[in-house]
Amino acid sequence: MDETLKVGDLAPEFSLPATTVEKIALSDFHGKKNIVTAFYGMDFTPG
Repeated sequence: MDETLKVGDLAPEFSLPATTVEKIALSDFHGKKNIVTAFYGMDFTPG
């Protein structure tokens, strides 16, 4: 299923490893902070 986000859409929930042992989820910041996410498809990859 390919879902394309549009400007103004809410970001889907996701979590990523932190620099410590735990994971950080987008929902951890809901209502507390403004979040900017940027994804680079080829950043730090050999392609």
